[in-house]
Amino acid sequence: MQRLGLWACGAGAAVLAVGAAMAPDRAAANLLLASWALAGAGLAGAFFVALSYAADATWVIAFRRVPESMTRALPVAAIGLALVFLLRPSLYPWMHEPVGAPGSFTRLWLSLPFFITRAIVYFAAWMLFAAALVRNSRRQDHDGDLAWTLRNRRVSAAFLVVFALTCFLASVDWIMSLTPHWFSTMFGVYNFAGLFQSGLAVMILLVVWLRESGPLRKVVTDEHLHDLGKLLFAFATFWMYIWFSQYMLIWYANLTEETVYFIPRMRGGWLPLVMVNIALNWVVPFLAIMNRPFKRQASVLVKVAVAVLVGRWLDLYLMILPSVTPDAPPFGAWEAGGALLAAGAFAAAWVWMFRQAAPVPAQDPYLPESLHYHS
Repeated sequence: MQRLGLWACGAGAAVLAVGAAMAPDRAAANLLLASWALAGAGLAGAFFVALSYAADATWVIAFRRVPESMTRALPVAAIGLALVFLLRPSLYPWMHEPVGAPGSFTRLWLSLPFFITRAIVYFAAWMLFAAALVRNSRRQDHDGDLAWTLRNRRVSAAFLVVFALTCFLASVDWIMSLTPHWFSTMFGVYNFAGLFQSGLAVMILLVVWLRESGPLRKVVTDEHLHDLGKLLFAFATFWMYIWFSQYMLIWYANLTEETVYFIPRMRGGWLPLVMVNIALNWVVPFLAIMNRPFKRQASVLVKVAVAVLVGRWLDLYLMILPSVTPDAPPFGAWEAGGALLAAGAFAAAWVWMFRQAAPVPAQDPYLPESLHYHS
């Protein structure tokens, strides 16, 4: 898997490198998409681990190494975003057409030096907290001391506060500012909903694969899958709730500065993609795993997780590409290259991280509770 990931990552990077010369805006937009998708996967893993510690959710311990290893995607995402910001800053219209009056807060916020400084702060905070959570968890492998769990609870509480603020601001900075005259106070929450929903889908695929291939065969049970399925179902509905709330309020008010985002996406070839986006992110998981038995079937959960991941990619595509090619949705080598880059980089980074420790935190004092968990 690691070798395949590296090959896919290399192929995707080569395609985007060619695209940087032939279609620089599209190549940069797809690199932005791939990097934000990778950052989302890493943040979802860190958020899930922190949430489990803060909520004392011991059922997670059996497969905690999976979301811990997802955090390895964060430094890879940082490299991709740095390339976009430094090599193709013109992707953002406010780079060459400043927004706001001179000396205003908007002009200060949307300035390249402050923009890049904030990005560094976001990633530094995310990676430091993620590293602390993983380090304490793996130190517990040596002595089984409960103090490491208690320490991670404190780290998790702090991280959740930092995450709530920085995730919101990062989505506004990197995605919403592609349409600098548009604003939505729900956009950060909307991005969080999609980020965590897709992170759960990634976890489900990895947990089922590890259960089938051996490392978690006698560890992960249908009870664990059931709870993962419940979370996926809940966040699919939450995603749809936020999507509808944002759209409905803007449609009802019909203000020019707000509708400027949705009007291009509701015309021509973009509209069918919006409908498919809703179907993949909400309709499919809502109908497929509404009933309890289907949340406990690995084959059903895998199919739903794949649909959600495709939906997440399409969701990000609809957030980013209309700002670059508003006339028609482009599908070609540059989009395929971005998808290959993200999938391959994540696979290689995740496997590398997962192999650094035992697949199960055997010395965690609460592991027996997780192994005998009943939802």
